[in-house]
Amino acid sequence: MYFTDRGIEELDERRGDEQVTLGWLAERMRDFVDQNPEFETAVERLATWLARSDDDSEDE
Repeated sequence: MYFTDRGIEELDERRGDEQVTLGWLAERMRDFVDQNPEFETAVERLATWLARSDDDSEDE
C-alpha cells in the first residue's frame, strides 16, 4: 500500500456513501490549491486525468 492510499482509504471510509457533483469536487480542488499552492501541478494532473478518463474507451 502506498502512503497516499491511506488518505484514499480514509476518504472512502468517511464519505464513501455520499453522492457529490463534479462541480462540488472541482470547487473543493480549487479550495485545496488555494490553501496549498505547492500541490497545484498534482491537482491539475488529477483533474485532467479525471476529465479525460473515459477517452480511453473511445480508442478501443
